Amino acid sequence: MRVGRAGRGVRAATAAAVAAAAVSGCGIIGQISPTAQSLDQLSVSSPRFRDEAPLPADYSCAGKSGNPPLRWSGVPQKLAKSIALVVDANNAQGAAQVHWVLYNIDPLTTELAQDSVPRGAVEGVTSTGKPGYSPPCGRDDTYRFSVYALNAKLERNKGRDLRETLEAIAQHTIARGRLSATHIE
Repeated sequence: MRVGRAGRGVRAATAAAVAAAAVSGCGIIGQISPTAQSLDQLSVSSPRFRDEAPLPADYSCAGKSGNPPLRWSGVPQKLAKSIALVVDANNAQGAAQVHWVLYNIDPLTTELAQDSVPRGAVEGVTSTGKPGYSPPCGRDDTYRFSVYALNAKLERNKGRDLRETLEAIAQHTIARGRLSATHIE
């Protein structure tokens, strides 16, 4: 099937809008499915904090524990080719910050250990311009740990900037879930 210029333009504009909203902290990566169907929901949890509860200080810039452990379920196994994780925050002034982007996680993976990166996964650049977990510091910010099931592995491109990575995640999302921390302990 051939897509005309108008169709490509609409798709490109949609992906750009989703990525811009994600970078701005709206956290809507994955609201537009590549198949235009509603997205499946993933269940995301942590053994260290509950949804809408405070993030333990150990996982902030005041701690030394790195990323918190996370668990997820509900990945559509027949469709998922990889998993992505995005940790972002939106502070009281409305400024967004992405603290971690991790992608190409094996789709059979259902948990992430504390201070770890699964074998074969790629850490994308964050709002700091560097890859890796950037511990949050805003005591009163809300932090979102979003997990996305993707219908493809993303191209591994070390030069890829944050916006391009978020656009790629948005374009391939087939299911998503989120765990939020309301502030830092």
